[in-house]
Amino acid sequence: MKTRLYTSLQKKIIAVTLFVSFAPLILLGATIYHQFARLYHDKIAEQMRYRANAQAEAVDLFLKERTAILAAMADTHHFQEMLEQKALANIFQVMNQRAGAFVDLGVIDNAGTHRTYIGPYNLEGLNYYQQPWFGEVMRKGIYISDVYLGYRQLPHFIIAVRRQEDQNSWILRATIDPDVFGGIVRAAQVGKTGDAFILNRDGLYQTQPRLKGKTLGQSGIDQAKFGGGTTLFEETDADGRKNLYAGRWLKKDQWLLVITQEVAEEMGGLFAARNVEILIILCGVLAIVLTTIFTTKMSIKRLQEADKRMNELNAQLVQSDKLAALGKMAAGVAHEINNPLAVILQKTGWMEDLLEEESFKDSANAEEFKNSIRKIEEHVERARKVVHNMLGYARRMEPRLEDVDVNETLRQTIALLENYARINNIEIATDFSPNLPIIANDQSQLQQVFLNLISNAIDAIGKEGHIEVKSRQLGSEIHVKVADNGPGMPEEIQKRVFDPFFTTKDTGKGTGLGLWVSYGIVEKLGGTIKLQSTVGKGSVFTVRLPVVLPEKK
Repeated sequence: MKTRLYTSLQKKIIAVTLFVSFAPLILLGATIYHQFARLYHDKIAEQMRYRANAQAEAVDLFLKERTAILAAMADTHHFQEMLEQKALANIFQVMNQRAGAFVDLGVIDNAGTHRTYIGPYNLEGLNYYQQPWFGEVMRKGIYISDVYLGYRQLPHFIIAVRRQEDQNSWILRATIDPDVFGGIVRAAQVGKTGDAFILNRDGLYQTQPRLKGKTLGQSGIDQAKFGGGTTLFEETDADGRKNLYAGRWLKKDQWLLVITQEVAEEMGGLFAARNVEILIILCGVLAIVLTTIFTTKMSIKRLQEADKRMNELNAQLVQSDKLAALGKMAAGVAHEINNPLAVILQKTGWMEDLLEEESFKDSANAEEFKNSIRKIEEHVERARKVVHNMLGYARRMEPRLEDVDVNETLRQTIALLENYARINNIEIATDFSPNLPIIANDQSQLQQVFLNLISNAIDAIGKEGHIEVKSRQLGSEIHVKVADNGPGMPEEIQKRVFDPFFTTKDTGKGTGLGLWVSYGIVEKLGGTIKLQSTVGKGSVFTVRLPVVLPEKK
């Protein structure tokens, strides 16, 4: 019953301790991770905004520089001069030296005819009057087109400026190298999943994306999500991957620079920190669990030991109270019994005298009368011994302290019982510590205790057995153990062996007072007596005596 109680208590202590330990630890870890994740996410967002801004400014600067140099060339040269192939070639060379990224250069008159052309394609003589960009240039004066195929059937875009010379209008048009321009945009790509590209108002790619899609292909990106300034948002794609998008409008809100990045890659540092935090928490949890289990088991074990000692002390207290009560009763009972026993003995003596007279001597039942009288005297004597033992305990005679050699007392006791043991073929072995101190004790009462224990061991074995008597000093006590290899005792008998009049011997062979008296003697001597017994293996009685050094004489 108590084992289940201690097991339940141990489980409850462990559960409460672990809950109290884990709750703040997990709460702290979750709070730290949440705060760190928020800060980390804000940092990533800020970095993407910065990249989008920086790259948008770089693209804007690129376009403004090319537009400015193209406008400067148109403003500083006349139409007729531009019609000369050599002059246009020199201008084209200067433009690439100063700015670069120009693929070709052409002069177009107000009718849309390509009058002069420098470049890798055969475009001279073509008419652009029906091309959308021609009308835009003539109307606005400066125009940067979207990417289109045109006559060359290759994706490209142009920068064109209109020059008004007297009554004549003409256009200086240049094609921008898509590889150079795309390289500037792609500089914003970061990591394995980062991408950067430009979209027009129709959602078509104006530069080649890195991961999927192609120039002039439909991006499928909802441009309505991008407002003024730099916009940042998170979106999950068709494959279930979360992506961060940062975008900014260019070219008077005609182009949109978009930078994308997978959240998993950007948050890789956070995930690594999270894994380290989880590992640290797991190690802490493991340490807490092991420490809690160890300390709880140790505490419960000590509690069990304390409870066991308390039970032993309670048992001793109950036994002492029982002995005290029985001692008082024994004194009265012994006096009451002694008187009729004396009368019985007196009458049996008178009856023996009568049997010696001739009238009874010759009786046919004379011998039977004598046997009956002897049996009466025998049982009266047995009763007197019981009463004598009861009186001896009831008087609680104080020990007469003298110098006692425990080993020598044991030898003398064994010598008294050696013949009795030899008759029953029982061996008595001794293992005495040679360094036992001489103590102040009552040798006669101590010998009575040892005599009772050894004789009980002989009786328990019966025939063919072994008894071992040991003596040791352990701290401030001398321990004497009497061990036998007899049948042992079950637990219910062990609880009663020190009770008065309790015996396991056959009727007429024991009074049940030996261990009771021995218990009282040892208690008066300031010691304790314990029993350990296992059925089928034997019993061990341990007498513990305090080491009280004799006074100097």
